[in-house]
Amino acid sequence: MKNLPCYILKLIIPTSAFIVAAFVIALCLLGSLPASADEDWRKLHEEVQAGRIKPLGEILDGLLQDWKGQVIDVEFEEEDGRRLYEIELLGSEGQVVEFEVDAVTGELIGIEGNNINGMKRQ
Repeated sequence: MKNLPCYILKLIIPTSAFIVAAFVIALCLLGSLPASADEDWRKLHEEVQAGRIKPLGEILDGLLQDWKGQVIDVEFEEEDGRRLYEIELLGSEGQVVEFEVDAVTGELIGIEGNNINGMKRQ
C-alpha cells in the first residue's frame, strides 16, 4: 500500500471499516432471529404439555379422518384472542385448501379453497 496516494487510502480504510461494521450488525440481527423463533416453539410446546392447546398430531389425525389430502403447510396463530392452527392440504386434483382449526378445542372453524368437496371423505 506504499504506492497508493493518500486520498485512496482515506477512501479504502473507512469503506472497509463500514463493511465490517455492517457485517457485524447483520450477524447480530440474524443471530437473534433463531433464538426468538426457538423461544416461540418452546412456549408452544409448553402450552401443549400443560394441556392448554391440542397437539398438532391430534389435530391432523382428526382432520385427515374427514378430509383427503397431503399436508403442505401448518401455521400456529393467535387471531382475535383465539389460538388457531392453519393447515393447508393439497388435494388429488392439485387444489390447495386451508383449514382453520381451534387449537384449544380442536373444532374446525373455517375452510377456504377450490373444489373443497373433492377432498371430503365419503
